[in-house]
Amino acid sequence: RLLLSEVLKEKRWIAEVLVATLVVNLMAVATSLFSMQVYDRVIPTFAYSTLTALVTGMGIIVVLDWALKFIRARILDSMAKRVDQAVSQRLFEHVIRLRLDARPRSLGSLAAQMNGLESVRSFFSSTIVFALTDVPFCLMFIAIIAVIGGMVSLVYVFLLPVALVLAWLAQRRLRDLARQEIQRGHERHGLLVDTIQGAETIQSCGGGWRFADTWRSITATMAGYSLKSKLISSTTTTTTGTLGTIAYISALVVGVSCIEAGDLTTGGLIACTILGGRVIGPVAQSVQTLVQWQYVRESLTMVNRLLDLETDRRDDQNLLIPEQLADTLDFEGVRFAYPNSPIQRIDIKGISFKAGDRVVLLGPNGCGKSTFLKVAAGLYKPSEGQVRLGGADLWELDPQVINERMGYLPQDVHLFKGTLRTNMALGGGVSDSKLLEVAQLLGIDRVAADNPRSMELEISEGGQGLSGGQRQLVGLARVFLASPRVWLLDEPSAALDMESENNVLEAINRWARPTDIVLIATHRPRLTSLANRVILMRRGQVVADGKPEDVLQSRPRNKIRPVAGVAAVGN
Repeated sequence: RLLLSEVLKEKRWIAEVLVATLVVNLMAVATSLFSMQVYDRVIPTFAYSTLTALVTGMGIIVVLDWALKFIRARILDSMAKRVDQAVSQRLFEHVIRLRLDARPRSLGSLAAQMNGLESVRSFFSSTIVFALTDVPFCLMFIAIIAVIGGMVSLVYVFLLPVALVLAWLAQRRLRDLARQEIQRGHERHGLLVDTIQGAETIQSCGGGWRFADTWRSITATMAGYSLKSKLISSTTTTTTGTLGTIAYISALVVGVSCIEAGDLTTGGLIACTILGGRVIGPVAQSVQTLVQWQYVRESLTMVNRLLDLETDRRDDQNLLIPEQLADTLDFEGVRFAYPNSPIQRIDIKGISFKAGDRVVLLGPNGCGKSTFLKVAAGLYKPSEGQVRLGGADLWELDPQVINERMGYLPQDVHLFKGTLRTNMALGGGVSDSKLLEVAQLLGIDRVAADNPRSMELEISEGGQGLSGGQRQLVGLARVFLASPRVWLLDEPSAALDMESENNVLEAINRWARPTDIVLIATHRPRLTSLANRVILMRRGQVVADGKPEDVLQSRPRNKIRPVAGVAAVGN
């Protein structure tokens, strides 16, 4: 849909290509007429003056033919470039805005779906597509053959439908094979991305053989589909080529009878055979085009599926951009479950946070702490209920408003290719003085001091070259530089040593304003030294909510009843 809308955005190129194609095919008739005149008028009388005039005319036609084909190709290239830039940009922006809870789980498959645009661009920028535009002119050539050779045209009237039926049957079978091959190709791409990202684990566990076997199995399946596609393609192409030969021989046989009856000249027969090559030939070429089209079609289907995924905000949604928001965060009847999953990860009847709250979420692994923070940050959309920031529904607010008021630290901090500086100031708009202040506050300046390039220290994809603790400090720096009103920190000290952890706790105390809301999910009870409120979660339920000393002293080892008004069914 997106591709079609961009292609039809400017319709002038369509008219230009069609006119050029029409003229090119009409000039092909001139070539056959030239041959007919040479055989019928020049050769019998050796009329060289006539031959000179004919050759001069053909020279002009040849030059014009080349020019039109060149212009036609340039028009198509320009269109393909414009459409490719527009579609790829729209698709990339759509992927950036995808709801994280609705995004495909395989990042490799997601990337492969986007790469499908490359095959689309190559197809539409290739001159092979002109073979398809030449097919409708087959009927025109048959009509001209009927005018010149009469009965000779019946040969092509009979064989053209046969060639078209063969091409149609071939493309039907190729459609299924292309779909299966592309799907397996996406699986292989996902396996490759997964293997590269987890290379350290694979090598340390000696699990390379398992991934190699999976790769071999997928590749063998793809090779089988490809072999079947090539067999169908080559068989159809060879068959249509044979039909062309049969058509040539049959035209000569019928033409001899017409010449004997005085209904056709020798030059006319030669002209008919030349035009006959423009009848069957495009059908044979179109088979190859249809093979490519099946892969392009499946790629477009994958892209459409990607475009059907829900984004964080609707395109037609009128978002709120309030100038003032109260420092409150409320959950009202919030339930959350992953798509196609019957399990409710979060089910909270009502819980509120006000200005100055310093809240620590405690609980065992899988109790729903991280999911709670992601829902609070607006990364996961509740299946039911509302999350309110300052009294406004979080999903009715402009994302920029949320980014300005909320800071989220994920459990796994991801760094991007660039420098230490660009990774800290990922959102931009940060002064150098503030950047240096945060770096000193969190101890990142010591990381920079160990490298000659200091803050311009190069960082590879995923933060390769930095330790887990250093990456976590960079993630914390992003939150500090944003100076949010609501801090959502998921295991902020999990990868830090004792000294760094103490430093981070002091930094949060110093940097967070007295009216800020700070929510920290952790397994470390010592972080409760920051808190004036502790929420205890277990098996997805909020089982305690109150002052740190009350909650921690009353922590039982067996089941605790949920707090009145607060319930959760978690993961």
